Amino acid sequence: MTEKFDVIVIGAGPGGYVAAIRAAQLGLNTACIDMNTGKDGKAALGGTCLNVGCIPSKALLDSSKHYHHVKNDFATHGINVTDVSIDIDTMIARKDAVVSKLTGGVAQLFKANKIKQYHGRGRLLANRQVEFTAHTSSEKTVLEAENIILAAGSVPITIPNVEYDNEYIIDNEGALQLTEVPPRLGVIGAGVIGLELGSVWQRLGSKVTLLEALPSLLPTADQDISKQAGRAFKKQGLDIRLDTLVKSASITGDTIKVSLEDKNGESEISFDRLLVAVGRKPNTEGLLADDSGVELNKRGQIEVNHQSQTKLEGVWAVGDCVRGPMLAHKASEEGIAVAELIAGKAAHIHFDTVPWVIYTDPEIAWVGKTEQQLKEQGVSYHVGSFPFAATGRGLAMGNADGMVKMLADADTDEILGVHIIGPGASELIAECVVTMEFHGASEDLARIIHAHPTLSEAIHEAALHVDKRAIHRGN
Repeated sequence: MTEKFDVIVIGAGPGGYVAAIRAAQLGLNTACIDMNTGKDGKAALGGTCLNVGCIPSKALLDSSKHYHHVKNDFATHGINVTDVSIDIDTMIARKDAVVSKLTGGVAQLFKANKIKQYHGRGRLLANRQVEFTAHTSSEKTVLEAENIILAAGSVPITIPNVEYDNEYIIDNEGALQLTEVPPRLGVIGAGVIGLELGSVWQRLGSKVTLLEALPSLLPTADQDISKQAGRAFKKQGLDIRLDTLVKSASITGDTIKVSLEDKNGESEISFDRLLVAVGRKPNTEGLLADDSGVELNKRGQIEVNHQSQTKLEGVWAVGDCVRGPMLAHKASEEGIAVAELIAGKAAHIHFDTVPWVIYTDPEIAWVGKTEQQLKEQGVSYHVGSFPFAATGRGLAMGNADGMVKMLADADTDEILGVHIIGPGASELIAECVVTMEFHGASEDLARIIHAHPTLSEAIHEAALHVDKRAIHRGN
């Protein structure tokens, strides 16, 4: 007899597990299918984000930052430390413990909300049926539901003539499992993943070279922010080579030889490890039966409307496998919205106020439009900016690189975008997201009292500078 549910979720990443929990909270009989497996061979909920993406990378970023500060910055505070060393095994074990705690927490939430968990692969069939293949066997079971949420996530993109061997040529997961610091680390791609993981191993002693095919660094970020980022990363020792196309990579003994082409022609460079970080693509291969009725676009994304509905009634899709940025928090909000829509509640996702964050040092965060986008769209705007170097807190911390840049409509003063590079950018951006969500103006932020001394004063002063009345900088 076919087991039936109100909701079946395929995928337990930030979109899927959140959708399952919210659906269960709303009284819906919910099941979740996920194939991710931990080091212990058991189910590991949380998807790429918790297991091999957002969370483990941030754990290593924090560990490597502590090590870097002890070696390079403590002396300026009068703290003298000698013979500093890093135990890579302990660092990796700490990262694994953080991951285990969070994935275990999701499992407990599933149990508390009475969500039925299936460990294996889910495939959408016709008539709102799902074929489940168990992780430990080829046995197949068919499940049914009134509503199905596809939340299969994404997988790393591969490039021609560069084949993973998971020892020398690795993806982001492999870069989280290195047992020693490679003397020379090559990174194909200078996007979010490349910059974050490149920063980890550069701080620990690797000579890191990033090979980026695009002619500019972080083209989706505001140009003023990307320029400052480029200068900061260069100062740290990251060798970022733009407009550089990798043609092939081969392993000879313990060395990886990479053939590349840039403005000077073709050349070859050698590394001890090579990380491929050229982006991710929707994980939709094998997800849909031929007669499922759900359509994919040319990018392999599931076609959905503004409410994350496919063209089939009762079939929804969220997260990295649909349109929009591949961000965990975007996926989660979509998952919540879909669960509430299924339960007959009102729900809305405002994609214009989704924040972006890059957890390098300095951190980079933004929300809304960039200046180049406003120019292309012919929108009249005013600009305000303020450097962290002019904040008392930034100087006292010894970490005052970067700036806040604010863009506001020239006629209405509504904030159109905020861009931050500097300490605490990932947290500071939230104030700007809230303001934009309520269609606030730069005047609103300018009139709010910000505590002193804080980094948030840079946002206050940038808002004042939109109207050319900043106090602590020339206008």
